[in-house]
Amino acid sequence: MKPALIILALAIIIYRIGWRLYKAQSKNRKNHKKLAPWQTKLYTVWVFFVINLKRVFRDRLALFFTFLFPLIFLFVFGSLSSNNQISLRIGLINDSGTAFAKTYVAKLRHNKIFNINPSVTTLAQAYQSMSRGEIDTAVELPTNFGTLVNGMPTGQAIIHYTENNDQAEQALASIMQAQFNAINARYVKISQPLKITSEVSNQHSLTAFDYTFTGLLGFSILGVGIFGPMNVFPELKKMGILRRLHTTPLRVWQFFLSNMLGQAVTGLLSLGVMLLIAISVYHIKIVGNLAELSLFLILGIILILGIGLALGGWAKNERQVAPLGNIIVFPMMFLTGVFFPRFLMPQWLQTVTNYVPLTPVIDGARMILTEGKSIFDLGPQLAVMGIWMVIIYAIAFKVFRWE
Repeated sequence: MKPALIILALAIIIYRIGWRLYKAQSKNRKNHKKLAPWQTKLYTVWVFFVINLKRVFRDRLALFFTFLFPLIFLFVFGSLSSNNQISLRIGLINDSGTAFAKTYVAKLRHNKIFNINPSVTTLAQAYQSMSRGEIDTAVELPTNFGTLVNGMPTGQAIIHYTENNDQAEQALASIMQAQFNAINARYVKISQPLKITSEVSNQHSLTAFDYTFTGLLGFSILGVGIFGPMNVFPELKKMGILRRLHTTPLRVWQFFLSNMLGQAVTGLLSLGVMLLIAISVYHIKIVGNLAELSLFLILGIILILGIGLALGGWAKNERQVAPLGNIIVFPMMFLTGVFFPRFLMPQWLQTVTNYVPLTPVIDGARMILTEGKSIFDLGPQLAVMGIWMVIIYAIAFKVFRWE
């Protein structure tokens, strides 16, 4: 419930500021007094902020891409991450009728590591399934497997595999050999001078879904910050709305600021819904402060929104903005840790992508959300974001066109 309360508190604060401006405007109208210049400018920002919010919530397509589209990716990747336990797909051919073989097969079927294909019962079926990629390996228990000699079960299990599945064979052979060693130790006492022990660490480690979720937050920010203005501004120019607004006292900074506030609120609501689902459905563990996370995400939305304002403000129509938008969006989508961790990339590529605008946003959100870092610990990320914010908004103001 904390994320919802924080988002609600921010929405109330923005609403109260706008309501005070509205009351002041209404009061001055009754008293036939004019607002102070700074009040008039802020009231104009508030009016366009409300207009932008209404436009979003009245547009079904905008609602889909703002709220539902990121949730689709959340459910898909969340389901994949929840099923990431180690599992070997094997076929089991039991030609032995011994009691030991029956007991051993029952234990294999109850072992979660082994995903046994029930349709594979012969060696021919096993080879056919391996050639199709339906199973990784096949285990054959010959007729003499489990035969008692001097009261001890004996025999040899045979693992069948293809050249493409040699790693699966090595893993399966190691697991089965460990099982046989444990069984052999019951009958033959062997001294073991070398052993392996395990110790658990008290430190928190990130799961695959922790990386995936913060990347999906970045994906949602991309949608809110870039695709929104990139699609809306050319449409407003086509309809002549921006040209008519240009004849009014409205300034570019007021128009930009109203869009920034509107997209920040919309983006926070979208991210808040994703966070609530991640907590309730996929049980993500939140370590950091949610108020600091919300503040940092607002800065991230404002940064990425500058790209959308620059693209939408410069383009005359949709045909002009779409190719340029894809050139910018797709590299950020695949090189900043949106869908997979950046540490899987070569070192030189990690160094280069450190300076992509979306990278510090995702890394900072991950550090706050899952590592418990404070926003004051994100000096490098905030520095990169600040530099990009100055560059991007300077370009956005320079290239903006009313028509």
